[in-house]
Amino acid sequence: MKEKKVLFIGLVWPEPTSSAAGFRMMQLIETFLASSYQITFASAAAKSPYSAFLQSLGIHEEAIVLNSSSFDDFITQLQPDIVVFDRFMVEEQYGWRVAQQCPNALRVLDTEDLHFLRQARQTSVKNKGNFSFQALFTDTAKRELAAILRSDLSLIISESEMKILIEEFRISPDILYYLPFLEKEITPSEVIQWKPFKERKNLLFIGNFIHEPNWHTVQYLKTQIWPQLRKMLPKAELHIYGAYATQKVLQLNNPKEQFLIKGRAESARVTMENYRVLLAPIQFGAGVKGKFIDAMQTGTPSVTTTIGAEAMKGSLDWNGFIEDDPETFCVKTVELYENKKIWYTAQENGIRIINERYEKRKYQADFMTNLSLLKVQIDKHRQQNFISQILLHHTMQSTKYMSLWIEEKNK
Repeated sequence: MKEKKVLFIGLVWPEPTSSAAGFRMMQLIETFLASSYQITFASAAAKSPYSAFLQSLGIHEEAIVLNSSSFDDFITQLQPDIVVFDRFMVEEQYGWRVAQQCPNALRVLDTEDLHFLRQARQTSVKNKGNFSFQALFTDTAKRELAAILRSDLSLIISESEMKILIEEFRISPDILYYLPFLEKEITPSEVIQWKPFKERKNLLFIGNFIHEPNWHTVQYLKTQIWPQLRKMLPKAELHIYGAYATQKVLQLNNPKEQFLIKGRAESARVTMENYRVLLAPIQFGAGVKGKFIDAMQTGTPSVTTTIGAEAMKGSLDWNGFIEDDPETFCVKTVELYENKKIWYTAQENGIRIINERYEKRKYQADFMTNLSLLKVQIDKHRQQNFISQILLHHTMQSTKYMSLWIEEKNK
């Protein structure tokens, strides 16, 4: 029987301890491993000391080059059944090459989150204006939606983003697939091992500082939340964790104010299980937030905003509080921090959210079955999504000809 092959093309080499995007990528890789795929992971980015050691999982690693026909030779020899693009920028760079050299390969885009949605919200916050859907119609949206339309299937991590794509942009549900974080079930035996309320103290925030929403949240905590909250919880400290903390982040460290920059956490979950409450007053963003998954998996209640909790809980109760007003945010934080009964109820809510909405057995088998069926019916699927072929036509491929021009220029 022919061995099934999947090629992942990464914007970066996955760093599961640095970002939710890296953690998400490893979950996808593990899903294909469980289905006995031969996996190759390729990226043009440089590795970091925190890049996952994929070879230990039996995955072949391949360094590739931007704007080079050497990729054509590589993929022609590999002949993968499925190619997964890590974010729309990667599909722009390599999608046309995959379609040209391996026309029968299923092209799957993992969006991570909708970049154009995050950018529109960021612009709205920085301009101190109210967000409207009119702000979504940007050049970034054109690029990202074109990548979605060119792909055979796009993985969407948020139900809210599925709704935006279908209702606002009229994207066919046939080329979208809702696939949230894929988590292990929280069992009673694991809950017993969690540190209890009385053994936890202090508050934390955690997030990769390269990601703009995280940096903005830290600034918001420093200027809007902590000055009020510190007076209400004078014995508590706020600890800030995150990968790639720059000098502008480190200079916010202030022991006198009990606002401490801790830098990278080697393991978000091991770190988080020592704290009583996660604070994340996120003002803009998209997708779903991995920090809350980590919090629920360690029995750590949280206080966040509507944007922070977006698309995460469905109809279930949050594992803490969702508040947008700064003063109410602080009041609810104190309530959660000091009231043992409320704290344990919030913890139970988190368990329910993970087990009912993110437990991986609910999704993995159906996802792989869907890919197999799509592979068999790929010609029919592409005819129904004829816009994909239009966008791959040479008259629409500015990205392709720019890449070829750069390649010639570099010779």
